Amino acid sequence: MNSELYLSDLEAKPESLAALAGVLRAEDPFAGLPRDVRRVLFLGMGSSRYAAGVAALRLRAAGVDAHAEYASAAASFPPAAGTLVIPISATGTSRETLDATARYTGGAAILAALTNRPGSPLAQAADLVVPMHAGEERGGVACRTFQHTLALLLALEARLTGRGRDVPALLDKTAQATADLLDRRDEWLPPAIELLDGPHGVYTIAPAERLSSAEQSALMFREGPRRPADACESGDWSHVDVYLTKTLDYRALLFPGSRYDDQAMDWVRERGSTVVAVGAAVKDASAVIRYAHDDDPDVALLTETLVAELVAATWWD
Repeated sequence: MNSELYLSDLEAKPESLAALAGVLRAEDPFAGLPRDVRRVLFLGMGSSRYAAGVAALRLRAAGVDAHAEYASAAASFPPAAGTLVIPISATGTSRETLDATARYTGGAAILAALTNRPGSPLAQAADLVVPMHAGEERGGVACRTFQHTLALLLALEARLTGRGRDVPALLDKTAQATADLLDRRDEWLPPAIELLDGPHGVYTIAPAERLSSAEQSALMFREGPRRPADACESGDWSHVDVYLTKTLDYRALLFPGSRYDDQAMDWVRERGSTVVAVGAAVKDASAVIRYAHDDDPDVALLTETLVAELVAATWWD
Protein backbone atom coordinates (compact mmCIF):
# COMPACT_ATOMS: atom_id res chain seq x y z
CA MET A 1 0.00 0.00 0.00
CA ASN A 2 1.25 3.45 -0.95
CA SER A 3 -0.33 6.78 0.00
CA GLU A 4 0.97 8.75 -2.98
CA LEU A 5 -0.22 6.14 -5.46
CA TYR A 6 -3.56 5.97 -3.65
CA LEU A 7 -4.01 9.70 -4.24
CA SER A 8 -3.16 9.17 -7.91
CA ASP A 9 -5.79 6.45 -8.07
CA LEU A 10 -8.37 8.91 -6.74
CA GLU A 11 -7.33 11.62 -9.19
CA ALA A 12 -7.84 9.18 -12.07
CA LYS A 13 -11.49 8.60 -11.19
CA PRO A 14 -13.09 10.99 -13.73
CA GLU A 15 -11.13 9.51 -16.63
CA SER A 16 -11.86 5.98 -15.47
CA LEU A 17 -15.59 6.70 -15.17
CA ALA A 18 -15.68 8.19 -18.66
CA ALA A 19 -14.04 5.06 -20.01
CA LEU A 20 -16.58 2.83 -18.26
CA ALA A 21 -19.40 4.92 -19.71
CA GLY A 22 -17.97 4.27 -23.16
CA VAL A 23 -17.82 0.54 -22.51
CA LEU A 24 -21.46 0.45 -21.37
CA ARG A 25 -22.57 2.45 -24.40
CA ALA A 26 -20.90 -0.10 -26.66
CA GLU A 27 -22.31 -3.21 -24.98
CA ASP A 28 -24.40 -4.56 -22.11
CA PRO A 29 -22.03 -6.64 -19.95
CA PHE A 30 -25.02 -8.59 -18.61
CA ALA A 31 -26.45 -9.43 -22.04
CA GLY A 32 -25.45 -13.08 -21.56
CA LEU A 33 -27.76 -13.58 -18.59
CA PRO A 34 -30.83 -15.79 -19.03
CA ARG A 35 -34.27 -14.18 -18.92
CA ASP A 36 -35.68 -16.47 -16.25
CA VAL A 37 -33.74 -15.12 -13.25
CA ARG A 38 -35.91 -15.66 -10.18
CA ARG A 39 -33.41 -14.89 -7.41
CA VAL A 40 -30.18 -12.89 -7.22
CA LEU A 41 -27.52 -13.72 -4.63
CA PHE A 42 -24.52 -11.44 -4.21
CA LEU A 43 -21.39 -12.78 -2.50
CA GLY A 44 -18.52 -10.61 -1.34
CA MET A 45 -16.40 -9.18 1.44
CA GLY A 46 -15.45 -5.64 2.43
CA SER A 47 -16.12 -3.02 -0.26
CA SER A 48 -17.67 -5.64 -2.53
CA ARG A 49 -20.28 -6.53 0.08
CA TYR A 50 -20.97 -2.87 0.83
CA ALA A 51 -21.88 -2.26 -2.82
CA ALA A 52 -23.85 -5.50 -3.01
CA GLY A 53 -25.96 -4.60 0.00
CA VAL A 54 -27.21 -1.42 -1.66
CA ALA A 55 -27.79 -3.25 -4.97
CA ALA A 56 -29.82 -5.96 -3.26
CA LEU A 57 -31.97 -3.38 -1.48
CA ARG A 58 -32.66 -1.56 -4.74
CA LEU A 59 -33.59 -4.80 -6.51
CA ARG A 60 -35.96 -5.83 -3.72
CA ALA A 61 -37.63 -2.42 -3.95
CA ALA A 62 -38.19 -3.16 -7.65
CA GLY A 63 -39.76 -6.53 -6.85
CA VAL A 64 -36.72 -8.76 -7.46
CA ASP A 65 -35.83 -11.42 -4.89
CA ALA A 66 -32.27 -10.29 -4.12
CA HIS A 67 -29.88 -10.86 -1.23
CA ALA A 68 -26.32 -9.84 -0.34
CA GLU A 69 -24.35 -12.27 1.81
CA TYR A 70 -21.01 -12.26 3.52
CA ALA A 71 -19.03 -14.67 1.39
CA SER A 72 -17.67 -16.02 4.68
CA ALA A 73 -21.11 -17.25 5.81
CA ALA A 74 -21.10 -21.02 6.31
CA ALA A 75 -24.16 -21.43 4.09
CA SER A 76 -26.71 -19.50 2.07
CA PHE A 77 -29.37 -20.36 -0.48
CA PRO A 78 -28.84 -23.76 -2.09
CA PRO A 79 -28.04 -23.94 -5.81
CA ALA A 80 -31.25 -23.87 -7.82
CA ALA A 81 -32.45 -23.20 -11.32
CA GLY A 82 -33.27 -19.53 -11.81
CA THR A 83 -30.76 -18.40 -9.18
CA LEU A 84 -28.21 -15.87 -10.36
CA VAL A 85 -25.13 -15.89 -8.14
CA ILE A 86 -22.86 -12.85 -8.45
CA PRO A 87 -19.56 -13.20 -6.59
CA ILE A 88 -17.73 -9.86 -6.41
CA SER A 89 -13.99 -9.47 -5.91
CA ALA A 90 -11.79 -6.80 -7.45
CA THR A 91 -8.75 -9.05 -7.38
CA GLY A 92 -10.68 -12.25 -8.08
CA THR A 93 -8.64 -13.96 -5.39
CA SER A 94 -10.54 -13.28 -2.15
CA ARG A 95 -10.42 -16.59 -0.30
CA GLU A 96 -13.87 -16.30 1.23
CA THR A 97 -15.49 -15.38 -2.08
CA LEU A 98 -13.78 -18.24 -3.89
CA ASP A 99 -14.90 -20.67 -1.19
CA ALA A 100 -18.50 -19.46 -1.39
CA THR A 101 -18.45 -19.56 -5.18
CA ALA A 102 -17.36 -23.20 -5.12
CA ARG A 103 -20.74 -24.14 -3.66
CA TYR A 104 -22.43 -23.03 -6.86
CA THR A 105 -20.09 -24.28 -9.58
CA GLY A 106 -21.28 -27.09 -11.81
CA GLY A 107 -24.87 -26.79 -10.57
CA ALA A 108 -28.14 -25.31 -11.69
CA ALA A 109 -27.34 -21.76 -10.57
CA ILE A 110 -25.82 -19.24 -12.98
CA LEU A 111 -22.50 -17.73 -11.90
CA ALA A 112 -21.68 -14.20 -13.09
CA ALA A 113 -18.42 -12.95 -11.58
CA LEU A 114 -17.75 -9.23 -11.17
CA THR A 115 -14.00 -8.67 -11.03
CA ASN A 116 -11.27 -6.28 -12.14
CA ARG A 117 -9.08 -9.19 -13.26
CA PRO A 118 -10.75 -11.24 -15.99
CA GLY A 119 -8.01 -13.90 -15.80
CA SER A 120 -8.36 -14.44 -12.04
CA PRO A 121 -9.42 -17.70 -10.33
CA LEU A 122 -12.86 -16.21 -9.71
CA ALA A 123 -13.33 -15.45 -13.39
CA GLN A 124 -12.25 -18.96 -14.33
CA ALA A 125 -14.99 -20.42 -12.11
CA ALA A 126 -17.79 -18.31 -13.59
CA ASP A 127 -20.27 -18.84 -16.43
CA LEU A 128 -20.14 -15.12 -17.24
CA VAL A 129 -17.39 -12.62 -16.39
CA VAL A 130 -18.18 -8.92 -15.99
CA PRO A 131 -14.95 -6.87 -15.92
CA MET A 132 -14.92 -3.77 -13.72
CA HIS A 133 -12.74 -1.78 -16.15
CA ALA A 134 -11.29 0.19 -13.22
CA GLY A 135 -7.64 -0.13 -14.22
CA GLU A 136 -4.84 -0.98 -11.82
CA GLU A 137 -5.20 0.49 -8.34
CA ARG A 138 -1.52 1.06 -7.69
CA GLY A 139 -2.13 2.42 -4.19
CA GLY A 140 -3.34 -0.98 -3.06
CA VAL A 141 -6.75 0.29 -1.86
CA ALA A 142 -10.11 -0.48 -3.48
CA CYS A 143 -11.40 2.95 -4.51
CA ARG A 144 -12.09 2.99 -8.26
CA THR A 145 -13.12 -0.67 -8.15
CA PHE A 146 -15.70 0.16 -5.47
CA GLN A 147 -17.11 2.97 -7.59
CA HIS A 148 -17.18 0.81 -10.72
CA THR A 149 -18.81 -2.06 -8.83
CA LEU A 150 -21.68 0.21 -7.83
CA ALA A 151 -22.01 1.46 -11.41
CA LEU A 152 -22.10 -2.04 -12.88
CA LEU A 153 -24.65 -3.17 -10.31
CA LEU A 154 -26.84 -0.27 -11.42
CA ALA A 155 -26.47 -1.61 -14.97
CA LEU A 156 -27.53 -5.04 -13.70
CA GLU A 157 -30.56 -3.45 -12.05
CA ALA A 158 -31.51 -1.86 -15.37
CA ARG A 159 -31.15 -5.23 -17.09
CA LEU A 160 -33.22 -7.21 -14.59
CA THR A 161 -36.00 -4.68 -14.04
CA GLY A 162 -36.23 -3.16 -17.51
CA ARG A 163 -36.84 0.24 -15.98
CA GLY A 164 -33.42 1.36 -14.80
CA ARG A 165 -31.88 4.67 -15.77
CA ASP A 166 -29.37 5.46 -18.51
CA VAL A 167 -26.23 4.29 -16.70
CA PRO A 168 -23.68 5.73 -19.19
CA ALA A 169 -25.34 9.15 -18.85
CA LEU A 170 -25.26 8.74 -15.07
CA LEU A 171 -21.55 7.98 -15.25
CA ASP A 172 -20.97 11.14 -17.28
CA LYS A 173 -22.63 13.16 -14.50
CA THR A 174 -20.67 11.24 -11.87
CA ALA A 175 -17.40 11.99 -13.66
CA GLN A 176 -18.32 15.69 -13.61
CA ALA A 177 -19.22 15.52 -9.90
CA THR A 178 -16.00 13.69 -9.08
CA ALA A 179 -13.91 16.16 -11.07
CA ASP A 180 -15.65 19.05 -9.29
CA LEU A 181 -14.70 17.70 -5.85
CA LEU A 182 -11.12 17.12 -7.00
CA ASP A 183 -10.77 20.52 -8.64
CA ARG A 184 -12.08 22.40 -5.59
CA ARG A 185 -10.37 20.34 -2.89
CA ASP A 186 -8.19 23.27 -1.78
CA GLU A 187 -11.44 25.01 -0.83
CA TRP A 188 -13.25 22.29 1.15
CA LEU A 189 -10.61 19.75 2.18
CA PRO A 190 -8.58 21.74 4.78
CA PRO A 191 -11.63 22.66 6.92
CA ALA A 192 -13.01 19.12 6.62
CA ILE A 193 -9.70 17.70 7.82
CA GLU A 194 -9.62 20.08 10.78
CA LEU A 195 -13.21 19.36 11.81
CA LEU A 196 -12.91 15.57 11.55
CA ASP A 197 -9.50 15.33 13.24
CA GLY A 198 -10.55 14.38 16.76
CA PRO A 199 -9.12 12.09 19.45
CA HIS A 200 -11.84 9.44 19.17
CA GLY A 201 -11.95 8.68 15.46
CA VAL A 202 -14.51 9.43 12.77
CA TYR A 203 -18.09 8.19 12.52
CA THR A 204 -19.89 7.98 9.18
CA ILE A 205 -23.66 8.10 8.71
CA ALA A 206 -25.80 7.41 5.62
CA PRO A 207 -29.34 6.33 4.75
CA ALA A 208 -29.99 2.63 4.08
CA GLU A 209 -30.24 3.33 0.36
CA ARG A 210 -26.65 4.63 0.38
CA LEU A 211 -25.26 2.80 3.39
CA SER A 212 -22.29 1.71 1.28
CA SER A 213 -21.10 5.34 1.36
CA ALA A 214 -20.79 5.29 5.15
CA GLU A 215 -19.26 1.81 5.20
CA GLN A 216 -16.69 2.54 2.49
CA SER A 217 -15.80 5.90 4.04
CA ALA A 218 -15.15 4.34 7.44
CA LEU A 219 -13.03 1.66 5.78
CA MET A 220 -10.92 4.31 4.05
CA PHE A 221 -10.11 5.91 7.41
CA ARG A 222 -9.12 2.53 8.85
CA GLU A 223 -7.25 1.13 5.86
CA GLY A 224 -4.99 4.02 4.90
CA PRO A 225 -4.25 6.26 7.91
CA ARG A 226 -5.28 3.46 10.33
CA ARG A 227 -7.65 5.65 12.35
CA PRO A 228 -10.66 4.43 14.35
CA ALA A 229 -13.83 4.75 12.27
CA ASP A 230 -17.25 3.13 12.16
CA ALA A 231 -20.37 3.38 9.99
CA CYS A 232 -24.03 3.66 10.95
CA GLU A 233 -27.36 3.87 9.12
CA SER A 234 -29.11 7.21 9.63
CA GLY A 235 -32.27 5.96 11.31
CA ASP A 236 -30.46 3.31 13.30
CA TRP A 237 -28.07 5.97 14.61
CA SER A 238 -30.59 7.09 17.22
CA HIS A 239 -30.73 3.51 18.53
CA VAL A 240 -27.07 2.48 18.51
CA ASP A 241 -24.61 5.39 18.12
CA VAL A 242 -26.35 8.28 19.86
CA TYR A 243 -24.84 7.16 23.16
CA LEU A 244 -21.33 7.98 21.96
CA THR A 245 -22.15 11.69 21.68
CA LYS A 246 -22.41 11.91 25.47
CA THR A 247 -18.92 10.63 26.30
CA LEU A 248 -16.75 11.13 23.22
CA ASP A 249 -15.49 14.05 21.19
CA TYR A 250 -17.88 12.79 18.53
CA ARG A 251 -17.05 13.79 14.96
CA ALA A 252 -19.12 12.53 12.05
CA LEU A 253 -19.31 12.61 8.28
CA LEU A 254 -23.00 12.70 7.35
CA PHE A 255 -24.37 11.76 3.94
CA PRO A 256 -27.85 13.36 4.06
CA GLY A 257 -31.01 12.04 2.46
CA SER A 258 -32.74 10.11 5.21
CA ARG A 259 -36.05 11.23 6.69
CA TYR A 260 -34.32 10.65 10.04
CA ASP A 261 -31.45 13.11 9.59
CA ASP A 262 -33.21 15.71 11.73
CA GLN A 263 -33.70 13.18 14.54
CA ALA A 264 -29.97 12.55 14.66
CA MET A 265 -29.11 16.23 14.39
CA ASP A 266 -31.30 17.04 17.40
CA TRP A 267 -28.90 15.00 19.55
CA VAL A 268 -25.84 16.42 17.79
CA ARG A 269 -27.09 19.92 18.48
CA GLU A 270 -27.89 19.21 22.13
CA ARG A 271 -24.51 17.62 22.86
CA GLY A 272 -22.27 19.87 20.80
CA SER A 273 -20.96 17.17 18.48
CA THR A 274 -19.25 17.92 15.16
CA VAL A 275 -20.90 16.95 11.87
CA VAL A 276 -19.64 17.57 8.34
CA ALA A 277 -22.44 17.10 5.80
CA VAL A 278 -21.74 16.03 2.23
CA GLY A 279 -24.01 16.86 -0.69
CA ALA A 280 -26.82 18.84 0.97
CA ALA A 281 -27.33 21.59 3.51
CA VAL A 282 -28.03 20.30 7.02
CA LYS A 283 -29.10 22.62 9.83
CA ASP A 284 -26.36 23.13 12.43
CA ALA A 285 -23.77 21.07 10.56
CA SER A 286 -20.27 22.38 11.23
CA ALA A 287 -19.58 22.40 7.48
CA VAL A 288 -21.35 21.43 4.26
CA ILE A 289 -19.48 20.12 1.22
CA ARG A 290 -21.38 20.49 -2.07
CA TYR A 291 -20.49 19.29 -5.55
CA ALA A 292 -21.93 19.21 -9.07
CA HIS A 293 -25.16 17.19 -9.47
CA ASP A 294 -25.32 16.36 -5.75
CA ASP A 295 -29.13 16.65 -5.92
CA ASP A 296 -29.21 13.34 -7.85
CA PRO A 297 -29.24 10.42 -5.34
CA ASP A 298 -27.55 8.06 -7.83
CA VAL A 299 -24.75 10.55 -8.50
CA ALA A 300 -24.36 10.88 -4.74
CA LEU A 301 -24.19 7.11 -4.35
CA LEU A 302 -21.33 6.94 -6.84
CA THR A 303 -19.49 10.11 -5.82
CA GLU A 304 -19.73 11.04 -2.15
CA THR A 305 -17.15 8.61 -0.75
CA LEU A 306 -14.47 10.69 -2.48
CA VAL A 307 -14.71 13.17 0.40
CA ALA A 308 -13.62 10.55 2.93
CA GLU A 309 -11.08 9.12 0.50
CA LEU A 310 -9.34 12.49 0.09
CA VAL A 311 -9.39 13.17 3.83
CA ALA A 312 -7.93 9.72 4.40
CA ALA A 313 -5.29 10.26 1.73
CA THR A 314 -4.16 13.48 3.43
CA TRP A 315 -3.98 11.90 6.88
CA TRP A 316 -2.20 8.85 5.50
CA ASP A 317 0.40 10.94 3.68
